[in-house]
Amino acid sequence: MPRTPDDVKKLAKESGAKIVDLRFIDLPGMWQHFSIPVEDLDEDLFSDGIGFDGSSIRGFQQIHESDMILIADADTAVMDPVLSVPTLNIICNVFDPLTRKPYSRDPRHVAQKAEAHLKSTGIADVSFWGPEAEFYIFNDVRYDQTAHSSYYYVDSNEGIWNSGREEGPNLGYKLRHKEGYFPVPPSDTLQDIRSEIVIALRGMGVPAEVHHHEVGTAGQNEIDIRFGPLVNMADNLMNFKYVIRMIAKKHGLTATFMPKPLFGDNGSGMHVHQSLWKGDTNVFFDPKGYALLSQTAKYYIGGLLKHAAALLAICAPTTNSYRRLVPGYEAPVNLAYSQRNRSAAVRIPVYSTSPKAKRIEFRCPDPSTNPYLCFAALLQAGLDGIKNKIDPGEPLEKDLYDLEPEEKAKIKSTPGSLGEVLDALEKDHHFLLEGGVFTKDLIETWITYKREKELAPVNLRPVPYEFFLYYDL
Repeated sequence: MPRTPDDVKKLAKESGAKIVDLRFIDLPGMWQHFSIPVEDLDEDLFSDGIGFDGSSIRGFQQIHESDMILIADADTAVMDPVLSVPTLNIICNVFDPLTRKPYSRDPRHVAQKAEAHLKSTGIADVSFWGPEAEFYIFNDVRYDQTAHSSYYYVDSNEGIWNSGREEGPNLGYKLRHKEGYFPVPPSDTLQDIRSEIVIALRGMGVPAEVHHHEVGTAGQNEIDIRFGPLVNMADNLMNFKYVIRMIAKKHGLTATFMPKPLFGDNGSGMHVHQSLWKGDTNVFFDPKGYALLSQTAKYYIGGLLKHAAALLAICAPTTNSYRRLVPGYEAPVNLAYSQRNRSAAVRIPVYSTSPKAKRIEFRCPDPSTNPYLCFAALLQAGLDGIKNKIDPGEPLEKDLYDLEPEEKAKIKSTPGSLGEVLDALEKDHHFLLEGGVFTKDLIETWITYKREKELAPVNLRPVPYEFFLYYDL
């Protein structure tokens, strides 16, 4: 049953909360917040809301229309597991104070509309999502950009480059490049920290399941969350990223979800598992289908592959994303589907033959995405595939790196830059508008923001490797 404001006040009292932290997400995908004393936690917060300045939030309002309201969602109230002062966290929805309607650029509202649109189609009642967000934990990070200099530096006690460092003493056990999957401690130095993260997440209702070291040297990790409905999973992923960063910081470490922080080793992806259900029936399952997939699931895959370039403008939305989406490193750059091939954009896991386990995995996204927009966009593309019966073609079972050139030329690849995928989104976004899930205003704002605030500034600046290549020309 949904929580009531009284339930939230009871939770705050029983947990000894002193502060209530109100959280919402900006357009690029970062949580924003402000806090009030617990004594000010009343029913109006869940109905009338509380005001804030929308012009100071990325992707939101202009200065002449800055007033906005947050309305707290009682179902999201949970005690913060890491702050020193007992704090009750509540996720909020953004509303327009004049119309009293949900704000069209609130990413969480977009996700809520996607769930409602799915039901309205009659195809399914609910979609389930299971993101695998990889991340690095470093011991140190430094970076700067000025008119006359530019650099970044990351370091990790696990990094193979520290095998010869004087550490007083250096105990060895450094992870060689691409050998971080799955050695036990002491080579895996982050076991206890990941366990602490899992315990904290489960304590706040985020069902973390498996954790392990990932392929990359220097602290690449993965913690999996049990699948859940779209909005709930996006909420969980925001809590997930928050807790990981906070617990890393508590130990004097720094966590990043940047897709490609290291050259020459694996990037951090976010493979997104997804399925559609109608009642107790998994719409994606067919005991006679390829990889036990139904025709509906294949059409869903067809939608993902057809709109992949536009989807990546939302699901792999940074210039750094395209340092990861390159051939090699298991990068899913091939716009094909397969039941085992990890370089295909869509993989069908075959660990289980149970109808409940049948799902498809879209491997192109990375954890720099805004999860509310990412999941909503993927669902819209899949539904477009079902509606228009988009055939994904034959599955690709061969090793893509051993194909003959003429065979390889027939397989489309993901675009190679943020500029290309933004152009694709500009041309191909009608599927996102179906059911009013996305609006033209939001898409135009997203494209403009990405081009002006991220793409252009990166393209304007020389990078250090250019000096290596060109200084003596």
